[in-house]
Amino acid sequence: MVFAAIFAGGSGSRMGTDIPKQYLMLGTKPVIVHTAEAFVNYKSLDHVFILCPADRVDYTRQLIDEHIPGNDINVIEGGKTRNDTLINAIKYIYDNFPVDEDTVILTHDAVRPFVTARMICDNIKAALAFGACDTVIPATDTIVRSLDNDFISEIPVRSELYQGQTPQSFRLAELKRTVESLTAEETELLTDACKIYSVKGKPVKLVEGAVTNMKITYKDDLVLANAILGGCDFTS
Repeated sequence: MVFAAIFAGGSGSRMGTDIPKQYLMLGTKPVIVHTAEAFVNYKSLDHVFILCPADRVDYTRQLIDEHIPGNDINVIEGGKTRNDTLINAIKYIYDNFPVDEDTVILTHDAVRPFVTARMICDNIKAALAFGACDTVIPATDTIVRSLDNDFISEIPVRSELYQGQTPQSFRLAELKRTVESLTAEETELLTDACKIYSVKGKPVKLVEGAVTNMKITYKDDLVLANAILGGCDFTS
């Protein structure tokens, strides 16, 4: 089985609004609806579910039902941190569905509404073949590292650098075992799901993303997303 878990826990603080960014309007629909539609329209997925704060579950359910009639998306409570939300997603699947070594979970940011069918397909294939994968694009800007936030400490080789996106996808049983093996110190280092594999020395396959698979974080991002929505073809 193949599952898609959409993480919708953002607060919208960097957007400068009281409304979490995943609920802001993009064109005629909220951002989160565009994201959910991308996965619902990919027919090879067995189940799609959304994880959001407890006080947003009913509201999210209403939005999804309003804009995607007849959907079978479940909306469930996420966690206080991204890692807690991932654990809730794993538990939800284990509590409600049969799981074997070939079961795959795709995890995706609710505020990346332009994920394509090609990316979803490539994630499923890579997760099955390698156990874990991360959607990335090559870094186009020179990356500057500063240890004191004041002076340059290092300028890494750009050809070796990539910008991480989502989906991040895994064989579910292996992911569960890896999460459960983390020490408290390792858990403190986590920034996303693939970091779990990194701290354990496990390989993560790179999957090609796209510049348009953007994360809507700031007001300017929403302006750009509306421009993309009005003029680009995301069918490949």
